[in-house]
Amino acid sequence: MINLEIKTIEGVIIGEKPYGETSKILDIITKDLGVIGVIAKGAKRLKSPLRSVSERFTYANFEISYKKDKLSTLITGDIINPLSNISKDIEKLSYINFISELTKQVLKQSKNKTIYDNYVASIVKINNGYDPMVITNILELKYLDFLGVRPELDSCVVCGNQKVVTLSVEKGGFLCKDHLFDSYITNAKTIKIIRMLKYVDISKISKLDISDIVKKEINDFINQYYDRYTGLYLKSKNFLKNIVKIK
Repeated sequence: MINLEIKTIEGVIIGEKPYGETSKILDIITKDLGVIGVIAKGAKRLKSPLRSVSERFTYANFEISYKKDKLSTLITGDIINPLSNISKDIEKLSYINFISELTKQVLKQSKNKTIYDNYVASIVKINNGYDPMVITNILELKYLDFLGVRPELDSCVVCGNQKVVTLSVEKGGFLCKDHLFDSYITNAKTIKIIRMLKYVDISKISKLDISDIVKKEINDFINQYYDRYTGLYLKSKNFLKNIVKIK
């Protein structure tokens, strides 16, 4: 006999697929339970009370009949933030799709609740009009800790000298002038900004004023670093790169 437990969980729906003619199976990133599967019975019916709370990227408190390690059942939902700007903008949608897939992978490595907090803060900031590339890069930097491949962004990775002049994917972080190894010299502001982004609280960001040159150098470094050290190859990342190129 399966013991059923009614729970109210905070979370974001990151995936949905049809189940039968009228129902859906939802993947929800939750604050307390990681990623769980939930069936929303009858949610595809036009008059279903679950229809509006079972759409992709719904951020809500969900009441569910919880079954550990099995499909739980959605009872009702109370939307926290409709994230209404995301669906209107393919760029925003592409970034949210990517960081949702990335977060799902990171949660397989760690159940630390700050992963969820940073994820939610990021999608809210992107929805509210903050630069999606910069917000995504901040989140990616923070996730490297949980993936066990954090770059050295405090001092030279070779000698510990805090007077650094460039970023090196190959060496795994900052380099000083004595250990350049023919590395590309990044913009001085890139050094300053990426140090700041490593420690910033995403939820408290109120202004982002970063030049296109610095944004590109930081984004290129993070993309190459993930490719080299994480082993994560996400379809949503490739799609995102195409969208950004088109733009």
